[in-house]
Order: sequence, then structure tokens, then C-alpha cells
Amino acid sequence: MLQANQALYEAQQQLEIFRPSIFEFGANILIALACGTLISLVYRFIRRNANAPPAFSNALILLSLITAIVTLVIGNNLARAFGLVGTMSIIRFRTAVRDVEDIVFIFFSLTMGMAAGVGFNSIALIGTILICLVALSLHAFSDAPPKPVTQSFLRITHADSTAVQTALPKALKKYARRVKLLDTHGLPEKTEVESLYRLSMRDPQKQEELLKAVRAVETVTDASLFFESK
Repeated sequence: MLQANQALYEAQQQLEIFRPSIFEFGANILIALACGTLISLVYRFIRRNANAPPAFSNALILLSLITAIVTLVIGNNLARAFGLVGTMSIIRFRTAVRDVEDIVFIFFSLTMGMAAGVGFNSIALIGTILICLVALSLHAFSDAPPKPVTQSFLRITHADSTAVQTALPKALKKYARRVKLLDTHGLPEKTEVESLYRLSMRDPQKQEELLKAVRAVETVTDASLFFESK
């Protein structure tokens, strides 16, 4: 009984279900190369404004190829897998990965190389294309430039009278949702006052109507509207 179990164990160790031909090996390596190249190109495009070193994007291609070859070498041999783990544990990687997105692309290239190595070429290709499209879509939405915020300012020259203080707020509130008085000061050698308001326009197309309404207020001699983007 013991001899039978020993023979069965040796037969299982020698059994190699996963032994690709030279053509399958070449096809798997080419698929890994194609996936790694596409991943590298997408990474370069996404990180083009971050001054990412070119060595990292090149390493993604090599990582996909090396993972595919390692997967082919291991096959279904458990002893080789443990041997590889023991060998890799000796190596110490001291280069710190500073960005989470870089770690994601490393895992991305590693996974697609593994899929190509075991012969799941369709999964490797479809998975690479799908994830690259998702990454580009997320980049397009998250990296969109913010819309400029435009502030409206109204400068009015008027006489210092109660008529202006009563009629002017009514005219401003008709065309602006929010009105804030920023500054008021007297003009030198004149009896008039210059006031500066910050407005939040209800309809930016009604600028001329706002100016006409303000100029129609009694004792208002001048009104000008200007904008500032931030």
C-alpha cells in the first residue's frame, strides 16, 4: 500500500498537463507583449503631465513579458512555484512607489502577463482593452479643467443722496441674485460718490438692461460693468 502511494505521488509530480508547444509559447509571448505595450502607452498618456520617468512605462512592458514567461516555466508544477517564491523572497525592492495609480498599473501588467502565460489570450486581450478604456474614461472625467468662475462688478458714480440708496437696490435685485457693496468713497474735488458692487447675475445676457436700469436712477451719472475670471 505504501509503495502504491509512493508511485502515485511520483506520477503526480511528473505529470505535466500544462506543456505548450513552441507555437503556443510564441503566441503567448506575443500576446503578453501586445498587452504590455498597450498598458504602457495608456500609462504614458494618463501620466503625461506628471513628469513620470520613461523607465517605469518601459518596465510595464517587461513586467508583462517576464510574468508570462515565469507562468510558462512554472506550469502546474507545485515545486517550481514554491521554488520561485523562495527565490523572489531573497530579492529586496527598495524603490518606493509614490503614487497609488502606479501600483495599479503594476498589478494590471502583472495580471495580464499571467493571463497570457497560461494561454488565456482572449481574456488577456479583452481585459487589457476594457481596463484601458475604463482608465482613459476616468482620466477624462477626473482631469477635466474646472470651469472658470466669472464675477461681475458694477462701478457707479452717483450723488450722495437718499434717493439713490432707496432706488438703486431695487434696480440691482431685479437683475442680480446677490448684491454686495464692496467699497464706497468720495471722488476728489467732486460732490459725487463712487460705489463698487459685486453681483451674481440672474441672466448674464441682460448686462445692457442692467446698466440702463442703473443709469435711469436719479442722480446716477455713470455706471460701468466689468468681469473678472478666477
